[in-house]
Amino acid sequence: MDLGVGRLRMLPSLREPGDLGYSIKCSKLRLGVLQTPPAAGRRSVRTYGQFCPISKAAEVFCERWTPLILRDLGKGVSRFSELQRGVARASPTMLSRRLRELELEGLVERHRSDAGRGWTYHLTAPGRDLMPLVHALGVWGQRWSRRELMDHELDAGLLLWAMERGSCPDAFGTDRSVVQLTFRERPSRWRHYWFVGENGATQLCIKDPGLEIDLHLTTTLRDMIYIWRGDLPLATALREERLEAIGKPAARSALPRWLARSKLATVKSERPPRGVASADGRRKSKPRGRRQSVANEPVSAR
Repeated sequence: MDLGVGRLRMLPSLREPGDLGYSIKCSKLRLGVLQTPPAAGRRSVRTYGQFCPISKAAEVFCERWTPLILRDLGKGVSRFSELQRGVARASPTMLSRRLRELELEGLVERHRSDAGRGWTYHLTAPGRDLMPLVHALGVWGQRWSRRELMDHELDAGLLLWAMERGSCPDAFGTDRSVVQLTFRERPSRWRHYWFVGENGATQLCIKDPGLEIDLHLTTTLRDMIYIWRGDLPLATALREERLEAIGKPAARSALPRWLARSKLATVKSERPPRGVASADGRRKSKPRGRRQSVANEPVSAR
């Protein structure tokens, strides 16, 4: 029988030609499983059309930006402006949409902020149940994903935010502390940043606060990401001058404690790389018969 649209293919699991499992395929048309319109108040999603629990969970979790939003909510981030910093390349409209979808799925709930203006966002019990999955995804990414960074992955904003949230201001004592970070290869307006630690909290400044500097760090954005991520050991970076630390001996010795790296930094990469990335992003081929990794044998910066 000629259907006029292409060849009829029956899925192995179905036997009757009248079943919805038949799929009509051609270059311009693809008919699959019938999808029922969403009920009132429910979000419209692209579904897998399966009852499998894995497919149902993936429909919620695998939407773009959703894992990263859940990642930050799991860290205690609650304000919309803070969540934006974790997904800076997502538009505010997209972030609002994803938060609304998570709320409709029962993974997130909104509360009025203490000031009475705006909302804060918090994980529900089902949302918290996803945190082991988020962590496992991070462990897998640290262990098996490509380690060499491409230029479009050099996200200074994400790194600085992570350093602000993770740094330990008490590492320098109880007095106020100031750490200046300089990216030597960046344009002048994006080159210098200051971390001011006071009263147990750290604040990132993009303008010179005019305070005495306790420790001045100079490196490249690429190498700082490698250090934070655990690919480049801090001691190696200092020894090879990929990171320069200027300050009093006490401040220099406090650097490892102040610079709290990624919580996944201790997970070692097990992916055999084809080559090792240098500080400028160029790849060097590895010698035959010898395994190299960015974590173990970093290439010195130019």
